Amino acid sequence: MKTAKLFYRNCNETGRWKSFRVTIDTSDIYFRAGHDLSARAGAVVRSLREDILAHIDRQESFQYSFEPVERLKGCPEIVELMYAASEKAGVGPMAAVAGAVAQAAGRLLAEDTEELIVENGGDIWMKLKSPAVVSIYPGGHNFGGVAVKIYPERTPCGICTSSGRIGPSFSFGRADAATVISQDAALSDAIATGVCNRVGKELDMQAAASYGIGCGASGVVIIFRDRMVVQGDVELADPFGEQIS
Repeated sequence: MKTAKLFYRNCNETGRWKSFRVTIDTSDIYFRAGHDLSARAGAVVRSLREDILAHIDRQESFQYSFEPVERLKGCPEIVELMYAASEKAGVGPMAAVAGAVAQAAGRLLAEDTEELIVENGGDIWMKLKSPAVVSIYPGGHNFGGVAVKIYPERTPCGICTSSGRIGPSFSFGRADAATVISQDAALSDAIATGVCNRVGKELDMQAAASYGIGCGASGVVIIFRDRMVVQGDVELADPFGEQIS
């Protein structure tokens, strides 16, 4: 599987956004906020990582299972987010990890800024006061210009993408991109994995999108070769508008 370079992070500073990154071990997280929150963001990400790693020490199956696992008591909030997303989508808890980290970090930092975007490996949590456009990168040439518009009244929300072609994550599917929108980034991440897993051929796309809506997604976009399926509350947009990812 190919790993896409994070070209979408090559954004100039604007009056709206201050951009910064937090890199800790395998975590490489991109933030856009009203001002620089990098010092606090680093401490938040480190703490979230420690919570997840400590839980994996308690429950090894939490890291390796491809399906929901039994919940243990006394877990940190981020682990509870991952359990809940896993159960709703029918996938393993780690399928929700990138979205869960983005969401948990976003919630903790949001009190310090009117707008905030947290992007973790292409999985996004955001809080907006003005509309923004999010591009979807399927790694091919048939749909090089797909984007969705997100309005502030829909935020906080999570927009997460899974791919059977690009990125480091394991997938049973072959979709170029399966993008899911919901009010919960951990859930969006888990559902996106499940949607992508269900796309092996073009005829699978509608059923995979319906599965995503049934799990709690408000919108689903699936790109497979030269075909695209959209279900739910999704507004396609000009990808050359005000992009945030």
